Amino acid sequence: MEHVKASPAVSGVPPLPMNSIWRTIRGYILWSYERGSLHYDVMVTLILLFVFLSPYWINFKDKPIERVPHQTGVVIQPDGKGGFVYQIDASVLTAKSDAALREQMLGIIESITGAAAISNIEPVKDGKGHIQSYKVWVEKE
Repeated sequence: MEHVKASPAVSGVPPLPMNSIWRTIRGYILWSYERGSLHYDVMVTLILLFVFLSPYWINFKDKPIERVPHQTGVVIQPDGKGGFVYQIDASVLTAKSDAALREQMLGIIESITGAAAISNIEPVKDGKGHIQSYKVWVEKE
């Protein structure tokens, strides 16, 4: 008769808790849980928490690109009567006389809208009295 050595592991003893923890972690990493199970819901909840809460703690350095808002120096606003008011930055204009200034403003506006006629011009000044821009009311032709 041969003697069979008894193995040190006794059958019927539950596995070590570390084995079940690693199995659970492995299941999360490999996404092996069925939809609708507790572990699946936990994984989805963790992902949603990361997506919505991580910007508060992690600086992703994702800022919008700095843009010059008015590259042409012209801001167009409705005048409330169906027309538009063009606000032209004074630094864009180089003309010295009123007639040349009006002609230069018309050239800038017509490059945006097409044929137009200036009906009114109003300078916009800062606190020191320096002209910052001009408000120009225009009628389309």
